Amino acid sequence: MKLFSIEELATLTAQENTDCISIYMPTFKMSTETLQNPIRFKNLMREAEEKLIANGMRPQDARDLLLPVQELDEYDFWQHQSDGLAIFISKHFFSYYIVPVDFQELVVVTDRFHLKPLMSLLTGDGQFYILALSQNLVRLFLGTRYSINEIELEDVPTSMAEALEYDDPEKSLQFHTGTPQGGSGSRAAIFHGHGAGNDDEKENILRYFRLVDKGLQELLKGHACPLVLAGVDYLLPIYKQANSYPNLLDEGVTGNPDQMKAEELHAQAWQVVQPYFESAQDEAVAYYKANLGTGKTASSIQEVVPAAYYQRIESLFVPVGNQKWGMFNSETSNVEIHSEQEPGDEDLMDLAALHTILNGGTVYAVAPEQVPGNAQLAAVLRY
Repeated sequence: MKLFSIEELATLTAQENTDCISIYMPTFKMSTETLQNPIRFKNLMREAEEKLIANGMRPQDARDLLLPVQELDEYDFWQHQSDGLAIFISKHFFSYYIVPVDFQELVVVTDRFHLKPLMSLLTGDGQFYILALSQNLVRLFLGTRYSINEIELEDVPTSMAEALEYDDPEKSLQFHTGTPQGGSGSRAAIFHGHGAGNDDEKENILRYFRLVDKGLQELLKGHACPLVLAGVDYLLPIYKQANSYPNLLDEGVTGNPDQMKAEELHAQAWQVVQPYFESAQDEAVAYYKANLGTGKTASSIQEVVPAAYYQRIESLFVPVGNQKWGMFNSETSNVEIHSEQEPGDEDLMDLAALHTILNGGTVYAVAPEQVPGNAQLAAVLRY
């Protein structure tokens, strides 16, 4: 699974063209239900083509522009989905993301990509990681309230044997060899024991976990999602010594994760992160309501868009599925709102969310009725 990060957001933001096409669709990942994916996909592609033609593009040019996306429509592609698919294409750019977000169907064609539906992946609002650790196996998962997906690990050791094989041959490790693997006669190292009982073993485990943490640094760079550890109780405090990820939660899932299915890990980890999410969002709502009328909040498009652009927003609530079309002039701070999308328009809510995140703020992409004060959108200002 390709992780969506701040760096990916910056790359997408840098793409400006007359016709930037953003396509969002919910996807199925279970057996026969996946047959619905290509049907939904074809309908959205038809909508994208119609919008390009409505913008003045010749039909053949529209079909040619969308050709790289059409080539995704293969049986094998639809068998490896998560909850949502986001596609971005313009004249000189094409990228897509398979993510654990249940999108509403949406096609937007403007001068830049529409990114608001992906914001929760960057703020930790409902997204979390599970790091399942043992001496024999390391697995990383990305979860939401309703789903869990395993992330393929690259440059991260997935066992203590792999991590320390070349790290320090002088050190002796407590392991026995299992069944020979392959024709070379090599053996798989299997660690055992009920705890880190001596200083040498604890040191080996700590070195192992430092190598795991080092590999995760690049993978999780730019992400703010909370991380939940899963492992036997004596390993968790050792990993915390090695950890450098700033959003590691104190509480973890205890037990042998090697014996847990992904669904079991998800259920137990959600119990840990649910209070974390509810607390952070509740605090933001409470602060917003307590500071109404003090100049520390904003709830109109005319106020929020310039504030986001000039790095003044600490947290922002935006409604998922709603757009507000218009133009923003960064030189004059003037915001022009239109009742319907006009040539050159962009979704001003999307623009506000984008600059809030790029400038270090937090965006809560919520249902319209969850925006505080029944406002169109709601911001807590830094100053």
